[in-house]
Amino acid sequence: MKKLLFGLFLTLMAGGLMSWHWEKTQYGPINKTDLIECLNMETLQAYQLEASTPAFAAMHLAPVTINPADLLGKMTSFEAADGKQANAYFIPSKKKSKKWLIVIQEWWGLNDHIKLEADKYFTDLGDMNIMAVDMYDGKVAATPDSAMKLMRGADTARMNAIIQGVIKQAGADASIYSVGWCFGGMWSLQTAILAGPQAKGSIMYYGRPETNMDKLKSIQCDIIGFFGNKDQAPSPTMVNDFEKNMIAAGKNLSVNRYDAGHGFANPSNPGFNPTATTDAYAKAIAFLKAH
Repeated sequence: MKKLLFGLFLTLMAGGLMSWHWEKTQYGPINKTDLIECLNMETLQAYQLEASTPAFAAMHLAPVTINPADLLGKMTSFEAADGKQANAYFIPSKKKSKKWLIVIQEWWGLNDHIKLEADKYFTDLGDMNIMAVDMYDGKVAATPDSAMKLMRGADTARMNAIIQGVIKQAGADASIYSVGWCFGGMWSLQTAILAGPQAKGSIMYYGRPETNMDKLKSIQCDIIGFFGNKDQAPSPTMVNDFEKNMIAAGKNLSVNRYDAGHGFANPSNPGFNPTATTDAYAKAIAFLKAH
């Protein structure tokens, strides 16, 4: 009997200690921002791994130097979601507007080519605030090797914080649009996800598609994408899967394909395809005006 009571006592003590340990170590509920950031990691880390390979670098010839005469915008700073300062090339709307177009760089960084693209969108839209974000905090690459190093060292949490900071800077009642190329094309889609109900349209130029169905189902705006049939990052197969996943998620995606390779819309890229670029840009402007 004593042995039975002693065993019962040990069982109760063990149960009490386990209960205390659970109460001390359990965590609070995961908020929306934490959940989205966790989901982001899958696609973004996959891109970073891919961008760290010689095969990926081989698709990116060193950009041609551009010397813009008179840029329309100026560099500005804002507070990112991590509390640190971030930078962007900013062109305010000609008239007061709640529309914001977030322009996102290629893997080279916020160079003059991207600033010129921001100028083009501003000129052809007029009623939008244009914010070309600096995802590398001032660093710009001029060769595939240096771009690869920047990509390897890029902090996903920091880049998330920069995008979240721009959305906050625009204001809670702002309509958020996004456009990006390659690395920026991937981030354009992620921006639409992060912006939630504020997102009104996202433009992807040959960016890595999202594959997480929960994330795709959370998108609340239309997406338009421009891809090269000769591209391998993303490959035509990846784009096909993206189309199928978006249909399964019940989302609107318009895919436009060209007989071109990676980076076809960059005039500073030796592989620039002017015909495809002209067609894609016209469709991008029409998309923004329609939304």
